[in-house]
Amino acid sequence: MFLNRTVAYGSVVRRNRDDWTEIALRALAEGGLGAVAIEPLAARAGATKGSVYHHFPNREALLKATVERWEREHTEKVIELVEAEKTPHDKLRTLFGTVLDQTRKGSVEMALQAGAENEVIAPVLRRVTERRLGYLTELFEQLGFDHEHATKRALIAFSLYLGQAQMWATLPGLVEPVVDEAVQVLTAR
Repeated sequence: MFLNRTVAYGSVVRRNRDDWTEIALRALAEGGLGAVAIEPLAARAGATKGSVYHHFPNREALLKATVERWEREHTEKVIELVEAEKTPHDKLRTLFGTVLDQTRKGSVEMALQAGAENEVIAPVLRRVTERRLGYLTELFEQLGFDHEHATKRALIAFSLYLGQAQMWATLPGLVEPVVDEAVQVLTAR
């Protein structure tokens, strides 16, 4: 479940910042915002809470680092991956295939959406949403749509993603990705 490291009896597992943000991301996916609490995270990871406090002065700092990691891994790195494709159509298909596959693996997105009022999560979630919508708009413009229609299609595409993420979180096993169908509908004129 969490980072497993084999250690000799009586020795302490040393965790770094990345370890703790990974542990916090998993807790967020499994139990929502409330699951990102230092003492329970440390206990589940077989470490002391001092190990967490060595890297983060408080829960808010851990949460901020965690959501910023999510932003990098689930937005910026995905866009980098998608940009390797040659055509806007291939980029859109790769984008949908990637994000829908990632969404099936965890519900961090839904946990963050549910915690959107949190003062740490709110600015990151807004920044990520604006970045994603902006990128989608650019893709639809590259496909030949004017800015107004590209913006509307971007919103529809993002809404489809959030709907799929919500359904996977609440109805696991019932929904399958609709990548090809989504791209076909979203790019039709």
